Amino acid sequence: MRIVIAEDSAVVRAGLAEILTDRGHEVAAAVGDAEALRAAVAEHRPDVTVVDVRMPPGYTDEGLRAATAIRREHPGTGVLVFSQYIETRHAADLLGATAGGAAGVGYLLKDRVVDVEEFVDALCRVAAGGTALDPQVVTQLLRVSRRAEGLAALTPRELDVLALMAEGRSNSGIAEVLVISERAVEKYVSNIFSKLGLAPSDADHRRVLAVLRYLSQ
Repeated sequence: MRIVIAEDSAVVRAGLAEILTDRGHEVAAAVGDAEALRAAVAEHRPDVTVVDVRMPPGYTDEGLRAATAIRREHPGTGVLVFSQYIETRHAADLLGATAGGAAGVGYLLKDRVVDVEEFVDALCRVAAGGTALDPQVVTQLLRVSRRAEGLAALTPRELDVLALMAEGRSNSGIAEVLVISERAVEKYVSNIFSKLGLAPSDADHRRVLAVLRYLSQ
């Protein structure tokens, strides 16, 4: 797996690079600002990039805006936002910046990732086209989106299922968390697809599209 890291803290940047290199992955570039991130992605065409939200020069949302641009300009590159902060407006833009065949996307909070292997697994999932969203990020985005028409059509249980889908859980994983049968989960997922207008397609991954469309409203 080829990776580009964008993190303004030199210590964190070096630590991430060491963790990933030790596990056999290639860190093509490790940069400290959003402009360098976009240049590195254009040059190295990584499988996935790890991006902090607040970066030079303004330390506001430069990293997240660069990540959104990368999703549009390089749809084959997965993007995992790794930050202390939840920026809901731009996070919705990031999750909505998708097209047919786009790679995966994730948003994890630094202080809630307590296991290195959990982080690496999430990064691999995003590189493979999946999602990895912290439950707190999902909760914030769902709260912001609660007035959206597509969201209003979903039942509370369907909202629970969709939130767990956004975390990257399988149907069996969702069933375990909600203490229901896997068959019941399949029914809820089918209802979600129907209410969000996602017809079956060989070209698109409906599970990912459901999460992206829902959170970007």
